[in-house]
Amino acid sequence: MGLSKDKIRFNVGGRIFETTSTTLANAGRSSFFGALFDENWNLSLPNDDDDEEKNDLFIDRNPDCFAVLLDLLRTGDLNIPPNISERLLHKEAMFYGLIDHLRTAKWGPFDGNRLHLSRSVTGIAPGDGTAIRAGPDGGCCVAHGSVVHVFDWMLEEHPTINLDYQRVNDVGWVDSGNIVLSACERLGRGDGGMGLFSSSSGDLRYKFQVSHDNQVKSYSAGALSFSPDSKIFTSCKGRSNEYGIGVWDQITGKQVDFFYESPGWSLGDADKLQWLNGKNCLLVATLFPRKDNCYISLLDFRDKNMVWSWSDIGSPAMVDEKRVRDAIAMEESNSICVVNEFEDLGFIDLRMDGGGSSVRWSSRSRLMKSKMPDEPCYPKLALHEGQLFSSMNDSISVFCGSDWVLTSRLKRSYGGSICDFSIGGDRLFALHSEENVFDVWETLPPPII
Repeated sequence: MGLSKDKIRFNVGGRIFETTSTTLANAGRSSFFGALFDENWNLSLPNDDDDEEKNDLFIDRNPDCFAVLLDLLRTGDLNIPPNISERLLHKEAMFYGLIDHLRTAKWGPFDGNRLHLSRSVTGIAPGDGTAIRAGPDGGCCVAHGSVVHVFDWMLEEHPTINLDYQRVNDVGWVDSGNIVLSACERLGRGDGGMGLFSSSSGDLRYKFQVSHDNQVKSYSAGALSFSPDSKIFTSCKGRSNEYGIGVWDQITGKQVDFFYESPGWSLGDADKLQWLNGKNCLLVATLFPRKDNCYISLLDFRDKNMVWSWSDIGSPAMVDEKRVRDAIAMEESNSICVVNEFEDLGFIDLRMDGGGSSVRWSSRSRLMKSKMPDEPCYPKLALHEGQLFSSMNDSISVFCGSDWVLTSRLKRSYGGSICDFSIGGDRLFALHSEENVFDVWETLPPPII
């Protein structure tokens, strides 16, 4: 597009700023500045060539913040003077439509091998942490017992979601404005299940109900997962036959499907759900110690079929070090990665029938048998942009390459074992079992040349 090089003057809160349309074009069409220009980035407002002062565009906003944001558009670098609070700058960036520019300048594209500890947040919550989930915009939510704390990308806390002593089992983001909670049923109360809450106000928007034989049933909801076509999946346990995986439309809140648990298998107690876009299937994993045995399966909801399954039932007597504690599907390599309590990785080939495949264990990671913390936590797995992450006690290991070589380890000095972690919004959040602390890890932005 053609860009005018003419100078443009702004009067912001009584201070005069001069810039060019070339600089303002860096803000993008969806910004405040994009609305001031025509398709060729020429000023679309009338000019009075005889009076320069009358041509100043007056904006009744904070001039100190405007100066910072204008320099950000000029250089791509963010320098915040000590007299400006980040919260105020965030509000001004929201007004000008520059919030994405501000976030990009604060931290770079996610890379597990270049992460640094940005800050730690100590919360006040009753009980041990249950789950932490990264939001799509760089914020997060943290579940402690019956309470969920919600933080925006500035790590400012929003109103707390409190389920009145009803334990939260899992939590997930539908989008930046909505959070889904799964909770235990309380006998005699008829509650439990799932609810959609506002992330900004904490208000309940609607509940997700289970229908069985045309009757609404109370149930306990467990692990959550989401698909790109606006479906929500959760493991369900009811009082009668409502054991299995329920499916809801996240827009309407209506139940659209239910995969019932077959005899001799476990779905309703699942620890982990993961939607696989390439296979159009849902991974369901019920793991030790929730059950004495481990059950991993792929469900195809199009024809209500379990297309692949694996269990350690009937295998030789299991020793603790080979118990599967977490599992994650890796579609590119047609395998499922599992981990034991000593952070040994194992791989199951999805191209083989589950009953005939075994776990190929690898001890490339450091064994932790010699020293265990006072409150050990079971390891968790995550896969993000070709990098594999595994938490173990008070650290998170990063594995890369086709052979999943250990390339780095994230650790800090206090907070206790890591009970959960999550990646999203170009950040990694790690929740510790002690002190209700969670860490925020970010990739430093590339240097400005």
